[in-house]
Amino acid sequence: MKLIKVFFLIVFILCCELTSAQQRFKIENGSFLIVGKRTQLICGEMHYSCIPHEYWRDRLKRTKAMGLNTISTYVLGNFHKRQLGIFDFKGQADLSHFIKLTQEESLYVLLRPGPYVFAEWDFGGYPYRLLNEEGMVFRSRNEHFLKACERYIMRLGEELSSQTINRRDNILMVQLENEYGSYGDDKIYLSALKNMIQKAGFDIPLLTCDRGGQIEASHLEGVFPAINGVLGDDILRL
Repeated sequence: MKLIKVFFLIVFILCCELTSAQQRFKIENGSFLIVGKRTQLICGEMHYSCIPHEYWRDRLKRTKAMGLNTISTYVLGNFHKRQLGIFDFKGQADLSHFIKLTQEESLYVLLRPGPYVFAEWDFGGYPYRLLNEEGMVFRSRNEHFLKACERYIMRLGEELSSQTINRRDNILMVQLENEYGSYGDDKIYLSALKNMIQKAGFDIPLLTCDRGGQIEASHLEGVFPAINGVLGDDILRL
């Protein structure tokens, strides 16, 4: 009987911790709430892949000194997968360490893993070898493409899903695709990506990012819509 009571006590504590964790970051009534406190996210873009890793902390300190409290960073698939079947997350590609440094410098993170990215990066971040796969159709619900996306996103989850704010770390949100509204409106494709990201263990809100007139094309229920280029009409569209 005593063991049963201890078991139920442990389950109760775990459930309470889970409930508490789920409340650590929310988007509510037009505000970002971090542990219940309304917070303005002042965000700057910093691409770890383009900065020698020896200078990561220095650049983060400078970012903090400018008054920013959040870092937005692209994850570049072909930067982490340069060889067939091998993902690299060491040294210059140690994204987990980069995010750890952001936390040590009291910065939050918006993660932008694509799989398609801009950032003036070649081929949208896709590994070139995908061009040789027969039947491949990029940025679509194509079976071959989605399988490649899933391999990448699941591996990313292994590296980073433990660093979300709901697990007492500092990744606030994950961006779904990248300005997809300027390219297409395939909600089945976007829903597949959404499911992959959640399956990979990212237990935080997702967002999309588009130009003002293209929000509807890539918007999904339950995904926060963000815009590039803030004009009066753009704000009204939200």
